[in-house]
Formats: sequence, structure tokens, C-alpha cells
Amino acid sequence: MTSQALRYVALGDSYTIGTSVALDERWPNQLIAALGTDGPTLDLVANLGVNGYTSADVIEVEMPRLAALRPEFVTLLIGVNDVVQGVSAEMYRRNVTSILDDLAARVGAERILVVTTPDYTVTPAGGDFGDPVRQSAGIRAFNEILTTTASSRGILVVDIHDLSLHAATDPSLVARDGLHPSGAQYALWVKRIHPA
Repeated sequence: MTSQALRYVALGDSYTIGTSVALDERWPNQLIAALGTDGPTLDLVANLGVNGYTSADVIEVEMPRLAALRPEFVTLLIGVNDVVQGVSAEMYRRNVTSILDDLAARVGAERILVVTTPDYTVTPAGGDFGDPVRQSAGIRAFNEILTTTASSRGILVVDIHDLSLHAATDPSLVARDGLHPSGAQYALWVKRIHPA
């Protein structure tokens, strides 16, 4: 028995829009392909991810578009640009809380999936965006904030941070820009996200 596909909106930054990879290599697109006809099906009505966006940009630019898009399932991956731009942990926590509370009111906590931020510092171009040791620590700290905030609301979190670290020794996991994940890395993410 097939049920109607859920209207899916993906929120986030360059990792969600898939900077430097083809449309079908973006992880939200790979997720839909992986789901196929088994279990719930998703209709990606919008991928609102934008390169360089922070949690504040999600609030100011992406969230206002949800009323017209009428999502029934939402994913969120946001935080790397907050780290790069020096947003405080407290401000990031406030922003993430605002986003998740709004999404839970719209679609319910059980229809939100949060994905942690990968560690770009292990990529060939990672050093161009701040001290790798400091930035890597910031990513881990913000992932903890995101995970704790989501989990306390009954929102599922899929942690892909460890998968991103393989890019340090496997060039096939890095896109041609030397910074973002490749389609192959996104495929590893989807293998972990799919069962969730």
C-alpha cells in the first residue's frame, strides 16, 4: 500500500544545497532516491540551503518561506558558518532553539530530522577558513548544542561528523572545490540517515 509522499523541505547552508556537486548528488536528493518505494516517500518541494548561511539566515530568510511551501517533513543542517563567522555559542543556541520550536509547531517533532555539521578542517582548503584546531573544536561544540537542543524536544539527530573526518585520508570524499563533501561522502551520510 502506497501512501502519498510527504512534502519535504530541506533547510541549511552549502552542505544542504550541495555546493560543488550535481543535483542528484546532494544528500537530500540521495535520501529521496534511497527511500524509493520502501517506507515513507518524500517529495522534495524545496531545498532552501544557501552557501554561507548561518542559523540567523535560516530564521530571517528560509523560515518565512515555509508557510507557502507547507512542509510535512523538514531536515535541518546548520552551524558551520556560525563557527566561521564567530557567532557566540549562546547566540547559536538561541537561534537553533527558535528554529526547532518553530518547526515542531509546524510539522511536529517526529517529522523533523537534524543532521550534524561535518568537519571541513580536514579538507585541502579547510585551512583557508580559520585555524583548523580552533574551528574543529567549534564545530564539535556547536554540534553538541544542536544535538542537545533537538534531542530535548524529541527531534531525531543523525550525527555524520565522524564520517566527514575520513576526508582527511580519502580525496574521493571531497568535492572539486577542495572544501565541500563530494557526492560519495553524501552517500555515506545517506546510508546513516536512511534507517532513521
